Amino acid sequence: MLLHGGRETSDSAARPWQPAALRMGPFARAVSAALPCNEVLVARVRYRLRGWNGERADAARDAHRALRELTDLVGPVPVVLLGHSMGGRAALSAAGHPQVRGVVGLAPWWPAGEPVDHLAGRHVVALHGDQDRVTSPGATAACVRRARETAARAGMAVVGGGDHAMLRRSRCWHRTAAAVTAHLLDPDGTPDPLPDASYGTGRFPVL
Repeated sequence: MLLHGGRETSDSAARPWQPAALRMGPFARAVSAALPCNEVLVARVRYRLRGWNGERADAARDAHRALRELTDLVGPVPVVLLGHSMGGRAALSAAGHPQVRGVVGLAPWWPAGEPVDHLAGRHVVALHGDQDRVTSPGATAACVRRARETAARAGMAVVGGGDHAMLRRSRCWHRTAAAVTAHLLDPDGTPDPLPDASYGTGRFPVL
């Protein structure tokens, strides 16, 4: 399930033709190509509003709603949440849903103190560009380290030269995100594309 980015505060309507939503198109195609198309459903969350909007956490509410609708549609299938920026925050928030197996955050907006207690049994992976000037690679790394206390596994890799829009080194973003998603859905049949150091306690590796 893909969750696109948005704005910290906005009550304007979210539309599928807005750049943040369109940016997830290549990731949807990459994930579809990395997985058996007859066995995996690739879905996208549609937000009502463009903003997170403080304690209302509108994008997180929409992510929870989408998970309920997906369960009603196809039953209790394992789910990986793939979220960019604000979508990464929504994905992390919704990770406690019983069908969620893992979260892949792409340049995620994970502020200091973001809750992680609900991640027991989940896998959390973050990819963050070292040239990101919108969300903080350091804040993402801190969240991953805290998540290790709760999650089944938590790791991070840095995309060298990567920016927030994921346009620089886009093939690396698409390929790695799709491979991580495939591994989380089928850990026995699909190898983990990230170095073991991604899940260690030292420096996070650069791709």
